[in-house]
Amino acid sequence: MLAALDDAGIMIGRSLTHARRALDTLLIGVLLPVLLLLLYVYVFGGAIAPEGQYLTYVVPGIVLLCAGYGAAGTGVPVANDMTTGAIDRFRSLPILRTAVLLGHVTAGLIRNLLSTVLVLAVAFAIGFRPSAGPLDWLLALAVLTLFIVAMSWVSVCFGLVASSAESASSFSFVILFLPYLSSAFVPVETMPRVLRGFAGHQPLTPVIETLRGLMTGTPVATAAWTAVAWFTTILLAAYTTARYLFDRRATR
Repeated sequence: MLAALDDAGIMIGRSLTHARRALDTLLIGVLLPVLLLLLYVYVFGGAIAPEGQYLTYVVPGIVLLCAGYGAAGTGVPVANDMTTGAIDRFRSLPILRTAVLLGHVTAGLIRNLLSTVLVLAVAFAIGFRPSAGPLDWLLALAVLTLFIVAMSWVSVCFGLVASSAESASSFSFVILFLPYLSSAFVPVETMPRVLRGFAGHQPLTPVIETLRGLMTGTPVATAAWTAVAWFTTILLAAYTTARYLFDRRATR
């Protein structure tokens, strides 16, 4: 067990080192959500909520978009490792087989949480005033962490089957688009009936509603349990699939 933890720790350090060198990726992961936050609040906010409360509504959606976009990028370094021969070199070492994947996912989680903190800092700077207490923030962190880890493992699956790092990056566009078909930016009830059915039942909506409820004191109702059920299932399925794909490709 200690050896496995050491292997994972080394790979986490390796992934973080690579991330620090990819400054363009880090800047996009932080700047894009911040720019979207400012765009929606100052350009669209007055039309969507003339009373000026749109900032409170939209911040949880931007937080989720930030976390999802960052998690979707986890597959890019995985694909890079698989296509450049790095995995072949690691296979020759006496290390935990999945340490490389665990390193990428954990390093991605750390990066995404830091990006989320920066986005929240900007939101506070422009007037976001949540009513969340310490327990609410801890619960929000737990839900957000589950979401990031689950989506990171889904991204890992894309990275394992992609023919190149560029192909693996296409998953980011899926995650960037999905929040628009949820309650991230406007209430589901305002959408046309066809979109309303999808937006109300896709997995991102209960996560957003849970974060919104915990941050702003609105009722969470069953959204939290639905969010946990969705992303626990996605996490287990994605992790199992990633293990299978990694073992299959690593033994070719």
